[in-house]
Amino acid sequence: MSNTNSTSSGKVPFGQKIAFGLGMLANQMFPAALGIFTVVLVEQLGFSGLLLGLTYFIPKFYDALFDLIMGYVSDNTKSKWGRRRQYVLAGAIILGISFALMWQLYAENGVTYNFWYFLLISMIFYSGLTIFSIPYVAMGYEMSDDFHERTNIMATSQLIGQLAWVVAPWFWVIMADKSLFPSGDVAVRTLAVYVAIGCAILAAIPAFFIPSKSTLNEDYSPIDLKGILGSFGEIKEGLKASIEIKPFRKICIATFLIFNAFQTTAAFSYFIIKYYLFKGNEDGFGLWPTLFGSVGAIITTVAVIPIVARMSKTMGKKKAFLLSQGISVIGYILLFVLFVPGKPYLFLFALPFFSFGIGSLFTLMMSMTSDVIDIDELNTGKRREGSLGAIYWWMVKFGTAVAGLLSGLILSLVAFQSNAATQTDETMFWLRIFFVGVPILGTLSAIWVMRNYDIDEAKAREVRDLLDKRKGKTKTQSSAYLSGKLVSLLKNGSINASFDSELNQKSDSEIKALYSEIFNSGLHGLCFSPYVENQKAGDILSADQIKRRIDIIAPHTNWIRSFSCTEGNELIPEIAHQKGLKTVVGAWISNDKARNEKEIDTLIKLAKSGLVDIAAVGNEVLHREEISEQELIGYIKRVKEAVPNIQVSYVDAYYQFLDRPNLIASCDLLLVNFYPFWEGANVDFTTSYLQNMLEVTKNVAQEKKIIISESGWPSKGDSVEEAIPSEINAMKYFVSSQKWAKNNTIELFHFSSFDESWKALQEGTVGTAWGIWDKNEKLKF
Repeated sequence: MSNTNSTSSGKVPFGQKIAFGLGMLANQMFPAALGIFTVVLVEQLGFSGLLLGLTYFIPKFYDALFDLIMGYVSDNTKSKWGRRRQYVLAGAIILGISFALMWQLYAENGVTYNFWYFLLISMIFYSGLTIFSIPYVAMGYEMSDDFHERTNIMATSQLIGQLAWVVAPWFWVIMADKSLFPSGDVAVRTLAVYVAIGCAILAAIPAFFIPSKSTLNEDYSPIDLKGILGSFGEIKEGLKASIEIKPFRKICIATFLIFNAFQTTAAFSYFIIKYYLFKGNEDGFGLWPTLFGSVGAIITTVAVIPIVARMSKTMGKKKAFLLSQGISVIGYILLFVLFVPGKPYLFLFALPFFSFGIGSLFTLMMSMTSDVIDIDELNTGKRREGSLGAIYWWMVKFGTAVAGLLSGLILSLVAFQSNAATQTDETMFWLRIFFVGVPILGTLSAIWVMRNYDIDEAKAREVRDLLDKRKGKTKTQSSAYLSGKLVSLLKNGSINASFDSELNQKSDSEIKALYSEIFNSGLHGLCFSPYVENQKAGDILSADQIKRRIDIIAPHTNWIRSFSCTEGNELIPEIAHQKGLKTVVGAWISNDKARNEKEIDTLIKLAKSGLVDIAAVGNEVLHREEISEQELIGYIKRVKEAVPNIQVSYVDAYYQFLDRPNLIASCDLLLVNFYPFWEGANVDFTTSYLQNMLEVTKNVAQEKKIIISESGWPSKGDSVEEAIPSEINAMKYFVSSQKWAKNNTIELFHFSSFDESWKALQEGTVGTAWGIWDKNEKLKF
């Protein structure tokens, strides 16, 4: 075990995802094999429905309680190997040994002996499962803090883990083959040993190949006997704090409802196929229970998990969950209809729909839990992947315990007879009703619970940003950020406040009325924000989304400003002109030389097509220090030479032009950004800031026209000195800046049209909230 720092942000190496996935294969193969082998308890060893239910309920109930303690122990472990790896390895060994021993059952020992033997070894097995699974799952939660990478990690692990459900059903074929084993119990005794060895090796892999950092110097609670005994109060408080997080509570309840409703009736498929489709006749029967499980797992592995991961990225985790579970309800209904005696192949047509239920559940829910862990850390100040993972899996395991008990009770209720050659028609009818009815009820209930789940990408990144700031990590601020710059440029070192408006004396309702009046009278220009929710810079924009957003803003502005000429942005000028808008079209210039060429070439092409009214070559690239001034001037000259009848300029913060006479000389006019907010200005004094910025710029403008290419105020986020983001302050600034620009015959482009949630990662919450419309294209004020 190498003592290496774990990857906590950004992309996770593919090899580590595979290692985590192989652990998931073991984590799923054990219960998959156990579920299939359990049939032997009823058919060969004579367990009644009640005894079968107790063998599920008692160990699972114990396991659920042990989870909470294990989560606390793992979270507070001080070790050179970190908090998780040693437990994963120890749990893997215990699992392998106990699983092999658990199935060494002989019919001649009698039902009572076999019941107590199986129950005792099951307790050891589930202890090993807890020691392994709680730290293992916590490993996955802490592998990345990126919203989408978490889904990728869980999707990869579920993809590999699903192989268990592809392979395990074939045990039925092996168990039924008399040429291999004389009876099912003999087959299980042998297969259990092979499963135990293989899965123990797989379970140990994450301990060796997923890196972690030493926790020897961390300030954790003690985990000696005294510390463990004293931890119950902390566990209780942690449980209370976790359950109080509403999104986490929803995740737990929804998982409980779906997974455990599924678990309650999952084993019934074997009995329905044998006693309803084949009327108890074993000739030709053995392959179909295998196909039911294996084909469903293949569909989940090959199609459902990749589709769900893609859905999560494009529509968000909640919508992906709701849609997937809705599809699964259709699958359950089809299963009831397509279980036709004598035609077993028909049920295969229901499996693609049915597979969306469990196939999507843990891929999405484990990723959602990672997001909730950040919220928990924000609330408690502690990083508790193990504890929250334990609470989540406690809910799953407690529900599984209840599901096992309910399974036995349902079998007793429908008068199912173990060891019988056939079952009555009434028994099979009600067994089929329970088989589809219980999961449908659980799924619909879970959909209702999750209908208003509210952690989206923007919120998750906002929480991550707050955590990073708390930990002292630096965040990239707006490229226009330079607090106090204007004051430092003025000769007397103070702002001339004689231009201030009287908005500070008006009530909020009066401000709102003024805002509406100015907004409805129309603006000179708006900076266009094309990216919709779950998109970011670099994604390809569609013509439909651009047209939809331009249709929204067109009645309120005369000009529109775009920032790029590639990745779909090149469609903006034509659509804007079709709506009668004039355009400032930007070419995005950076240190990417190849992209610069595409941007310049496309800008020239658009200008020659009559779609560009002002060409902006670059946006704040000098402030970002990505290219030299001379290189920028070269790009500007190329565009001017290509389209001599179009005005060409460059966009940057006003102070970037002060010592650059050559740059100003190369521009036909000046496009400057004025941001009193980033200067730390009190909103009541921003008119004076604008006037002073304008005068400073005029002094160097070489008598060229000045257009304010960006200016605005955020409605939420972190303050900058006296500049406080809020809805009322955003409206105040809008009113004062628009009035000031009109009074001074200044052309001003308000920043921005729509909120941009994708900026949360770079700029924090404050970077997302500059729009007149929100991210959902609704007016904010």
